[in-house]
Amino acid sequence: MAGLKKKYTKDNLTVIWQPDLCIHSTNCFKGLPHVFNPANKPWVTLDAERIDNIRKQVEKCPSGALSYVLEEEYSEVESDLVGTPIIDVTENGPLLVKGPVNVRYKGKDDLKDSKTVALCRCGGSYNKPYCDGTHRRVGFKD
Repeated sequence: MAGLKKKYTKDNLTVIWQPDLCIHSTNCFKGLPHVFNPANKPWVTLDAERIDNIRKQVEKCPSGALSYVLEEEYSEVESDLVGTPIIDVTENGPLLVKGPVNVRYKGKDDLKDSKTVALCRCGGSYNKPYCDGTHRRVGFKD
């Protein structure tokens, strides 16, 4: 179940994109369209922006599909993943599980190294157990 990971690097910053986790909130390209532009190939180009601005934008990704690592912060990032997960039930959307999580689905484990995972609540996702944004199309309300 572990999916594709794409990495984009600028200096000591590596942005990691896990498309299987993306819920298509559009936060990334609405905030920094010259960095995150799905019309371009590759869709992530870090060169035109400051690292601190890229980090701030990546941190707004609600599903954890986008994450980052700074070369000198590996131990800090790992320590962020220690502790009790927090589950946020989003209005009319997915369950956001924040913290370390091992997702077991159909007997298979999928350890997520991102800080947030979005799990489907509407039942319509084509990427179960993960949210793919289908809740908006089917009009899920809760």
